Amino acid sequence: MSYALGIDVGGTFTDAVASDGAGRIVSAKTPTTPPHRETGVMRAIEDIAGELGIDVRELLTQTDYIAHGTTASINALVQGQVADVGLIATKGHRDAIYIMNAEGRTLGRSAHEVQDTLRQRKPAPLIPKYRALEVTERIDHAGKVLVPLDEDEVRSVARTLVDQGVEAIAVCLLWSFKNDAHERRVRELVHEVAPDLYVTLSSEVIPRIREFSRTSTTIMNAQIGPRLRTYLLPLQRQLEERGLKGPLLVMQSEGGTITADRAPEHAITTVGSVLSGGVIGGTRLAQQLGHRNVITTDVGGTTFLAGLIVDGEPVMAPGSVVNQFPINAATIRVHTIGSGGGALACVDRGGNLRLGPQSAEAVPGPACYGNGGTRPTNTDANLVLGILGPGGLLGGRKPLRTDLAREAIRAHVAEPLGLTVEEAAIAIHEVQNAQAGDLLRRAVVQAGHDPRDFVVYAFGGAGPAHCAGYCQDLGVSEIVIPLGPVASAFSAYGLAASDIAMSAELSDPSAFPVDPGVLAAHYARLEADLRDALARQQVAFQDVVLQREIDLRYSMQVTELATPVPDTEFTEHTAGEILARFEENYERINGSGAGYREAGVQAITYRVRAKAALGFPVELPAVPEAAGPDPAEALLGTREVCLDSRTGYVPTPVYDYASLRAGHELVGPAIVDVPTTVVVVPAGATGRVDRLGNLVLRYQ
Repeated sequence: MSYALGIDVGGTFTDAVASDGAGRIVSAKTPTTPPHRETGVMRAIEDIAGELGIDVRELLTQTDYIAHGTTASINALVQGQVADVGLIATKGHRDAIYIMNAEGRTLGRSAHEVQDTLRQRKPAPLIPKYRALEVTERIDHAGKVLVPLDEDEVRSVARTLVDQGVEAIAVCLLWSFKNDAHERRVRELVHEVAPDLYVTLSSEVIPRIREFSRTSTTIMNAQIGPRLRTYLLPLQRQLEERGLKGPLLVMQSEGGTITADRAPEHAITTVGSVLSGGVIGGTRLAQQLGHRNVITTDVGGTTFLAGLIVDGEPVMAPGSVVNQFPINAATIRVHTIGSGGGALACVDRGGNLRLGPQSAEAVPGPACYGNGGTRPTNTDANLVLGILGPGGLLGGRKPLRTDLAREAIRAHVAEPLGLTVEEAAIAIHEVQNAQAGDLLRRAVVQAGHDPRDFVVYAFGGAGPAHCAGYCQDLGVSEIVIPLGPVASAFSAYGLAASDIAMSAELSDPSAFPVDPGVLAAHYARLEADLRDALARQQVAFQDVVLQREIDLRYSMQVTELATPVPDTEFTEHTAGEILARFEENYERINGSGAGYREAGVQAITYRVRAKAALGFPVELPAVPEAAGPDPAEALLGTREVCLDSRTGYVPTPVYDYASLRAGHELVGPAIVDVPTTVVVVPAGATGRVDRLGNLVLRYQ
């Protein structure tokens, strides 16, 4: 027997899913154990082995691979809990990270927010200026060395940063994406001063034009890389000591993996790893259910994450934004806010209720966990509202204390706002729904799509409890809550079900069309790089598919549009085909007639994506069918639940998910208790269990 494992390390819980490739899928959920998250991972693997009826060594010796995703990277950036980093830049260019290319007030903001100019502020800088230092060197736009690197100056700068106590150094020189010789030499010189210091180069992290975004990406890579290394390498040793046969792979933002020993060098690519797992899982489930357009939503302990699947494929992006700073790394398009189940609620100086982005995380966790937390969270509010039952989580293994939840809400929200505890709890619940709903509207509409053409998939520990609320005004046709054997471990299921996906790119700005020989040379180089990278994954592939694309823009514009490039021999006619695809996509997003070829077109970045099939079948199995639609056999009883500030607490039927069968139908208001989550079916909605055990919500 062979197994594939997916492990999702969230801010509050660690989820694991195992598939034997023959239709059996089991899952486990255990508390995350910061700062030693590897402990929680091993406990989850032990629980998986127990579900399979074997010991851990037997499981690991038969495991083809473990695909690992973590929210640690994104949570660290969102909350500012990162390593102290120094920057080495080309003389005269250190301030690029502070000037922010005139984008500082608008990056990551909605169109409505941007219009409110007076309220927009730059974010706090990624690093203080005294840790951003310069060295003498200059390479021109063609990669020619104009001014040699001053090596003595580099040594002096390195000593200064080491004396300041930095944990890592980011190196971003002006034209290094055309010639990386100076950056590589800087690393060698830094290691002369501090041999074990983490050093990251922009030419290795993101060899792409645009100084500000390249610098911010490199700095953020350095901020999370050292701690990712501290976590992954001991975990890999533990797994190997206990018999792991296959490799430990780390999910990247673009939906593919990288070996654990190389992941810290490219830490920034793991920022969206858990969302990638959720989107990949959504893609697999959509194939089974016949859905072409899907919005995936994941409400974890710390963050709310949303991604899109259009025409059966995840929507990709050349980069993303975190805390108003750009990340220039290929990614499944990620939309993120710090508004998960463990998001902390507070009242700001202006008397406004705030939820997130800070989180209670696993330690101490929400107040109701009884682990010493005293500040209220979204989870505490859901317990007070009756959405979460007194039996607790994890099948009763995680008891919850209503008294502690009430006290935290009273002290930090209710009294400052002059509300009752119950009123404060529903306010927290509704703020969570409003924040998530606003993010979804921006994610879908600003991408040029109509929400009515989409189905929402809702997962994560708190997703099923909130999805009806954050989707109510979105206009989607239905909400699918993946339950069955994966329940709230859906991102871990996506990790186990994923294929390998990687990308390689290079920037060579020029007018388009370019000579066919240039196109051929660029793509030959990128494809060779990808094949080498795939060979290092230590995994046998069934098939490898390469997809070419190019970032094009009209002259005088500042943003590009990724455009497919045909997988054929390049001729004089190829450029016309590429231009036609570019203009078709441009007008789809910006409106008919918006294109203007007369302005000229520019090519900026060339890219190749590789998809390598692992060939491990991880489809969700069918569940037993019910004799009829009446779910009475699954009814546990009723409890007082408040789902709406207007109706208050009402007796609400509570159903046991384990007793529900395909074809059962629930009429809201109703609650479905699942060992690892809870589902809310609001008034005016119905829930139907489909053939795979998912609960499908529709408004009447």
